[in-house]
Amino acid sequence: MHALPTRALLAVAAATAFAACAPRKPVTAPSPARDPRNNLKAGLFDAAEYTSNLKVVAKAVSPKGFLGETNSDLAFTGNYVIQGNYNGPVVWDISNPSAPKLVVAYECPASQNDVSVYKNLMFMSAEAMNGRIDCKPGGVKDVISKDRLRGVRIFDITNIREPKLVANVQTCRGSHTHTVLEDPKDKNNVYIYVSGSSGIRPAGELAECVAAPSGEANSSRLRIEIIKVPLANPAAAAVVGRANIFAGLGAAKSHGASAADKADMDAAKAKGAFTIMIPAMNEEVILPNQFIKPVIDSIVKARGATVATAADTAAARPIVNTNVMRILSAQGMDKPQPVATAVSEGSQCHDITVYPALGLAGGACEGHGILLDISNPVSPVRLDAVADSNFAYWHSATFNNDGTKMLFSDEWGGGGSPKCRPLDKPEWGANAIFNIVNKKLVFQSYYKIPTYQTKNENCVAHNGSLIPIPGRDVMVQSWYQGGISVFDWTDAAHPKEIASFDRGPVDSTRMEMGGSWSVYWYNGNIVSSEIARGMDVAQLVPSEFISQNEIDAANTVKWDYLNAQGQPKISWPPSFALAKAFTDQLERKGCVAPAKIGDIRAQIANAEKVNGAARNSALAKLVTDVEGSRSCDPAKVDMLKKALQDLQALAM
Repeated sequence: MHALPTRALLAVAAATAFAACAPRKPVTAPSPARDPRNNLKAGLFDAAEYTSNLKVVAKAVSPKGFLGETNSDLAFTGNYVIQGNYNGPVVWDISNPSAPKLVVAYECPASQNDVSVYKNLMFMSAEAMNGRIDCKPGGVKDVISKDRLRGVRIFDITNIREPKLVANVQTCRGSHTHTVLEDPKDKNNVYIYVSGSSGIRPAGELAECVAAPSGEANSSRLRIEIIKVPLANPAAAAVVGRANIFAGLGAAKSHGASAADKADMDAAKAKGAFTIMIPAMNEEVILPNQFIKPVIDSIVKARGATVATAADTAAARPIVNTNVMRILSAQGMDKPQPVATAVSEGSQCHDITVYPALGLAGGACEGHGILLDISNPVSPVRLDAVADSNFAYWHSATFNNDGTKMLFSDEWGGGGSPKCRPLDKPEWGANAIFNIVNKKLVFQSYYKIPTYQTKNENCVAHNGSLIPIPGRDVMVQSWYQGGISVFDWTDAAHPKEIASFDRGPVDSTRMEMGGSWSVYWYNGNIVSSEIARGMDVAQLVPSEFISQNEIDAANTVKWDYLNAQGQPKISWPPSFALAKAFTDQLERKGCVAPAKIGDIRAQIANAEKVNGAARNSALAKLVTDVEGSRSCDPAKVDMLKKALQDLQALAM
């Protein structure tokens, strides 16, 4: 999600420009209009549900004091899930995935409270004005205050039941999200790339913040702030670099409002909705209830009543307008902007995914998708940048495992708007998939969930991660109230959904925030942070798209911890499940004659039954037989051969 409390309001304002990628039609199901996820019954805890090729094994409800606050991103350590929440982090024990246990709900209000981990450390982003350095509730009333925290908190979670705050690292634009970078060459420190989307803080609150043009050396504009965390003394963490990866980029073109948006605006205004024009974008938007209800409630209370009247609503309009214009002014969005030719001075990355094993990172940076060289962690270098007029807000990035592809998501509407309606174009609010060729991004296709959601469901592409199905690029991704989608993008030009889980809207009468904020695969489980409800745990089940052997092979991958934005290199330990998975893939592709597939399976089964020299002999014969079975997919045959050879090495 983006743009502070104004994320829904500033959906268009946050969108910067894009030069066009080569147009290509997205690959979707033949008829999204007939998808069974359409028009599910609404309800907070009793909504209708639809699952395809998944089983939901647990639905944990957020604890008291946190239920009703926004659940945000996830991190994992051991058997624990750490779930961000606008009231503080919540820790769940998923030793038994079907019965998650609440470990601790630690009050520390701020937004977005996105979390990451490294060994005994937990990191948490804070960007809103209410974050305090002591984690206490109540916010900070002064415009400038040394009590305010806008940056990254660092906790010692050696005792995860009692997180201990050890450092607050202040940053100039807060920390909307952050990324933990483990440099393979530096075992004494970890680095944090900070993506802050707020306005530049006044120097009276943080001296090093300078709102000068980006070309000046000390400017805080267009910078990624880089924190160095000494592992021996995390309390000494500090900002050690401010990298400008935007220099020289051009402005981008936005697609503006959709036909569905225009129809909704007309209907809302006819019903008396509160709207406001964003001068910087010459765009009128519908204000979310969070801006309106507190004002009306205060007016009603002031006259000693409990029920609002039409007069109260009328009295609230100029007050709401003034409040919102004050926010727009702080964001620099209160005045018309000249036609830009260069990237906006207010631009920033929303999220950065690092792939330390390859020395690369993908920056989803509002108006651009950026490929970075991070071999020097304090001085990232831009290798390439792409833009697309179909994208409104480059939000997050994911590499495939071998680093030959990258997927970017578009959070059109800021996460607080319905963007999966029948009139919404399938290439808007979708994923864009690129091949990486000679360190350049080459567009291949779009992917959007093949379903229509209602006008009461915020729905757009959001956070996800790879599922370690060997030999394939398979990913699970959140789509807010569009649910979660598992899709295969091995063929970058033809991505295809293979599993899903969705609920009906939180409310059938109006748009209320809900749905999956983040969903990640971790040690056999698919864990989803449900914004309004809590946490869901699901698992893959075999289908025509994924075999049980592929699931079993994926489940041999075990991590001690996971931050999805710190993408780990996936490796599979030798197993018979791995060999069987590659055999299933050859069969699915039709590359090897059915009789030969049957023979390979029989030989694998026989080898699995025996041990020692007998197993070694059986595997040696099988390797020879497979070598002679070249097919339409020789690379897959080589994967099978290597899996068998690795088993053979263990048997010797």
